[in-house]
Amino acid sequence: MTTGRTPPAVDLSMLLNQASYAVTARLGVALDAIGVSVKVYCVLSKGVDGDFTQAQLAERAWLDKTTLVNVLDAMERDGLAVRTLSPTDRRVRVVAITPKGRELLDRADVLVQGAYDDVLGALPSGEREAFLAALTGLVAGPLAAPFHMEDQLTRRRRSKP
Repeated sequence: MTTGRTPPAVDLSMLLNQASYAVTARLGVALDAIGVSVKVYCVLSKGVDGDFTQAQLAERAWLDKTTLVNVLDAMERDGLAVRTLSPTDRRVRVVAITPKGRELLDRADVLVQGAYDDVLGALPSGEREAFLAALTGLVAGPLAAPFHMEDQLTRRRRSKP
């Protein structure tokens, strides 16, 4: 039975989802060697450049606020980060990566780069550069905000008078 359907030429969603899942799994295995989760690595790497509010850090790491709070709880427990009250707004917490967190991040960066090199090494140099440029362009353009962030922004905009 023919439906007259014209499916998309490629299942972009499936391809991106599989690539993301596979890279995250490889990172998880690599980082497990030093007892770091992929989410902790993400927060360490996005928070190391300064002191950020939890909202700023959530946006930098593309994590929803609930997930970030759970990750920060674990990071504080392990001595990788500290949260303090903002000097300008006592309702806001500021996150700082500790020296222990910075040292662990240095070790994790080596493992992550190794995993990336393994994945990207499957492509010839020219294709690798073109792939990274294209992916960077998509993420900077039409895929700039993850949907969970867009949902938060949309709800926030709708709730303001």
